[in-house]
Amino acid sequence: MSNPASKKILIVEDEHDILQLVKLYLEKEGFRTLSATTGAEALRQVRHEKPDLVVLDLMLPEISGLEVCKRLRSAPETAMLPIIMLTAKAEESDTIIGLELGADDYVTKPFSPKTLVARIKALFRRFERKADDGQAQYRYGTLVMDLARHEVTVKKVEVPLTAKEFGLLEHLLRSPGRVLTRDLLLNTVWGYDYHGTTRTVDVHIRRLKQKLPSLNEAIVSVKSLGYKLKDP
Repeated sequence: MSNPASKKILIVEDEHDILQLVKLYLEKEGFRTLSATTGAEALRQVRHEKPDLVVLDLMLPEISGLEVCKRLRSAPETAMLPIIMLTAKAEESDTIIGLELGADDYVTKPFSPKTLVARIKALFRRFERKADDGQAQYRYGTLVMDLARHEVTVKKVEVPLTAKEFGLLEHLLRSPGRVLTRDLLLNTVWGYDYHGTTRTVDVHIRRLKQKLPSLNEAIVSVKSLGYKLKDP
């Protein structure tokens, strides 16, 4: 990952102690931080400060974290902004909704600050990953994935994807016809030893199909295993 000092992270959390703890650990790792305690303030900060990543609590005054996520994803200038949600275990249904709205990852309270930092770094690495093995592009019908530019187009029209959606599509395009298990996708795309539910993969695959209707029939669910992309 590039120098953390070049990365600016917005922490959106209304619990003062948690906000200060996250801020402390991120700054110790060299990141620059911004903070907001309400959903409305978070949206203003994103608009004016243009952070590189948002750590977003779900339960916020004024405007909920889910609504903040929805608004960020619906605006072209923030459609690909990395978002990590902070959730309580009792909010599992909201967590799934958040993932469906386009959040890239989530951390359940109570959490280890070190775990949060690791996931933030993994998300940045996903965005910064350049073409390797000499493979700069993948093509599937009218779809083109440009790894170096972190861009996906269909019929030359760009389709904004979140980091996780991009990562899932990249792995599917790398291995057409091969079954990719949910555990494999979690460990490779999420970039760490993931201990959450494999339902996360299903949510992101569903979003990927919504954004790329041409792949609706091409991405096949393999019962009890995972997914594969049909040979073109």
